[in-house]
Amino acid sequence: MLPIARGIFTGLASITRSSRGATLHTVSAFRGKAETAAAAAAENEAGAGDGEEEPTSSGPDPKDRTQVIPVETSIRYLKSAAYKQTYGEDYVWTQYRRNHKGMYAPRMTRKTCIRQGKISTGNPCPICRDEYLVLDYRNTQLLEQFISPHSGDVLSYSKTGLCQKSHLRLKVAVEQARDSGLITYDVPFREYDYNEFYGQQKS
Repeated sequence: MLPIARGIFTGLASITRSSRGATLHTVSAFRGKAETAAAAAAENEAGAGDGEEEPTSSGPDPKDRTQVIPVETSIRYLKSAAYKQTYGEDYVWTQYRRNHKGMYAPRMTRKTCIRQGKISTGNPCPICRDEYLVLDYRNTQLLEQFISPHSGDVLSYSKTGLCQKSHLRLKVAVEQARDSGLITYDVPFREYDYNEFYGQQKS
C-alpha cells in the first residue's frame, strides 16, 4: 500500500506545482500587456504634444459615392487619356457582364447599386462603378452611348446592364437633352387620309 500512496502523493504535488507556475505565468503576461499599453499611451500623448498627427486612414474609400462630381468634370473625363485607357473605343457598357445564378439572367436588373452613399454590391452597373460618369442632359457624349443608332430609342437595361435607378435617370436625362435640342432625333413620318377630316375631296 505504501508505494501506491507515495505515487498518488507525487502526482498531486506535480499537478499543484505546474498549475501554480501557469498561474504565475498568466499574471506576468497580463502585467506585461498592461505595461505595454501604458507605454503606447504615453507615446501617443507625447506625439500629440509635439503637434504631429498620424493619418487615421490610408486613403479615400473607393466605394464612397457621397461626393458630387460636377458634370463639367465628367465631360472632360470622357475626352481624357484615362477614359481611353479604361474603355478604349468601346461603349462604357460593352465589356460589362452581370452576375447571376443559373444559366439565364433575370429579366430585370437590381434596383440600385448604391445604398446610403456607398456601393452595396460587388459588381455595380456601368454607371455606378465609375463615379466620373455623370448622367446629365448636358453630357451628350455619354448619353449617346445608350441610344440605339437605328431607332433612336434608349437601349434596354437588359442589354446595357444598368440598375433600375440609373436607367430611370438615363431616360430622364435623354428626354431633357431632346427638349433642349442637344440630341437630335427623327420624327416619324405619318401619312394622313384628309378625307376623314375634310370630307370627300373632288379631284
